[in-house]
This record gives sequence, C-alpha cells and structure tokens, in this order.
Amino acid sequence: MTGAFLPFTRPSIDDETIEGVSEVLRSGWITSGPKVKEFEAALSRRYDGRPVRVYNSGTAALEVGLRVAGIGPGDEVITTPLSWVATANVILQVGAKPVFVDVDPATRNLDLEAAQRAVTPATRAILPVYLAGLPLDLDRLYAIAGRHRLRVIEDAAQAIGSRWRGTEIGARGDLIALSFHANKNITSGEGGALVLPGKAEVPLAEQLRLQGVVRSGEDGMEVEIAGGKFNLTDIAARIGLGQLVRLEEFNARREQLARRYFERWDRALGCELPPPAFGESNWHMFQVVLPEQIKRADFIARMRGEGIGIGVHYPAIHLFGLYRGLGFREGQFPHAERIGRSIATLPLFPSMQDTDVDRVCAAAGHVLRILRG
Repeated sequence: MTGAFLPFTRPSIDDETIEGVSEVLRSGWITSGPKVKEFEAALSRRYDGRPVRVYNSGTAALEVGLRVAGIGPGDEVITTPLSWVATANVILQVGAKPVFVDVDPATRNLDLEAAQRAVTPATRAILPVYLAGLPLDLDRLYAIAGRHRLRVIEDAAQAIGSRWRGTEIGARGDLIALSFHANKNITSGEGGALVLPGKAEVPLAEQLRLQGVVRSGEDGMEVEIAGGKFNLTDIAARIGLGQLVRLEEFNARREQLARRYFERWDRALGCELPPPAFGESNWHMFQVVLPEQIKRADFIARMRGEGIGIGVHYPAIHLFGLYRGLGFREGQFPHAERIGRSIATLPLFPSMQDTDVDRVCAAAGHVLRILRG
C-alpha cells in the first residue's frame, strides 16, 4: 500500500457552506423553513420553472412520485433489476407490483424493447433508472408511455446535471426524482427532490411530505390522506444550496477524471468499460464489469490492500430474499445478473487528482493480473 487511502467517493463541502450551516443553526430555525423554500426555488429555476419539492431522501421523493401518479394496489410498475433496492422497495411500499425487465448490456439501463413487451392491462407506470448518471433514450421512453397511457417516474437519483439531446434531466418529462445523498454529485447530507410536470399535483406532493396535513388560517388543520414524515431540514437545504452553485464545476471535473480513466485503463485486462457518453452522463460513477472468472470480493479486498476503495453498485434486486419470496428467480434477467455479480465502482469525485486515476489504473492492472493467475 502506497499513499493515503483513496475512497470510491468523497463529498466536497466548502467553508462558505459550513459557515452558512452555522448561521442556520444560530438562527433557531433548523427544520423545514426559509432555506427549504430557497432550495426549492433554486432547483425550479434550474428546471425551466417547473415546480420542485424537496424531501429527506431520494427514496422519499420516489415514493411520493408514485403516490402522486396514483400508483397503488393492483397496479404494475415496470422497472430495472439493476439499481439500488430502494427503486423496487418503493413500488412495494405503495402496494403495487414491480415488474422487472432486463437491462441493455451496453448501457446497463432498462431495455426499452423489453419494457414495451412487458406492458399489460395492469401496467400503470414505468420507472427507469439512469445508472451512474447515464440517461436512457427519453424519446423512446415517452413514446412507449404515451402509446400505453402510462405515467413515468424517472429515478434520476444519480443523474443531476446529466442531459438527453442537450436538455438537462428534470427539465422535461413527467415526474423526476433526484437524490442528494452523501455520495451523489451534489449532497445535502441526506435529501432528495421531486420535479413535477405542473402545478396541479403540487398540493398532493406537499401533503404527502408531512403526514397529509393541510393548514389554513391561523389555526386551521385538516388531514384527509395519510402522508409520511419526509420533510427536509433547513440545515440540509443550506448544504444543498452551497452545493448546487458548484454543480457545473463538480461535473466538469468528474468528466475530466472519466476521460483519464478511458485513457489510462488497460483494455487487455478484459473488463467492460462504461459507454463514453460525454455530453450526456454526469459521470456520477465510473464502473467496470470484471471478467467472469474474477471474484469481485477478491478484487475489492486486494484493492483495499493497495489503499483503494471499491464500491458495489449494484447486485441484481430480484435475487434478494424479499424478491425471491415474491417469485423472482435466478436466470430471469441474465444481463442484470451478470453485471450485478461483477460490476465494480472505481474512485471518482471532484477533489481527486489526475495521479489518483493513474494509481487506480495501475493497482487494478496489478491486482487483476494476480487474480487471473
């Protein structure tokens, strides 16, 4: 091991943001308040004036999106098995049925042809995921949704700043859920947001955020639906505000590092690299799929021995016990299963140096040659 340990991700929080959080703490108003409204307004401006409501996690934003879309018991939602398990869990949470379809092995995103074949009379929505920040074909996605009168809830948790044909994810489409978790391109510590298509569904998105409560006058209060406890704090919102103004800076640096990975990675190692989607992806993660004969756990352990952290994003959802209990089984989605067994997330974050990429590539080459014997 040479040099300090290099994690696969690390947030960049500047002094101005830290001081801003101190001011919020000193103000006495630390839960949802003026900073939450300021954060929502800043996000709305980014997305061409579309309404945005923030929540305490990207998972909460996804769940609220499903509920706003009217998804519930008896409904089917088409989604990918190659994502963080929250993507499917929220479908179960609202009482609906997740319908998995396999992924495109090149993009690692939802196979839209397979999604179209999976539509049944019970299908009410499609929930795509933009793995590592790479969007899928939004024109095809919305053509399918329009043809079958489906709602679309975009899991764009990893895709803030990503673009499809020049338009930023979130500035068009139906319901778009974002995440500000600590490992995302910008963070609020924990947090998420839902971009809505218009004003009509904003009241419901707000009710669902805080126990279904609707206030009126000085002391009026009514509850007609059961909401959750999903509100974001002003502390988190102030972090998010400090991060949002640096998003272009962060994403530009991520792209530079991704380009260096492509330049320095040894193709003879037999790994599958991500698509070089410069101009579309925000390079939330740089992921390689290891050769089948390499045990990922061995690769992770040996890379840790080299002082380098490796992430796992993600095992195939349908192979978890919860989903096996619902009837899913191995062999149903071979592309997602193979990728889920072998995908490895390499270090990528804005404060990395070019030499860090070189170090990762050199260490990976050394480790993989040892493991291949």
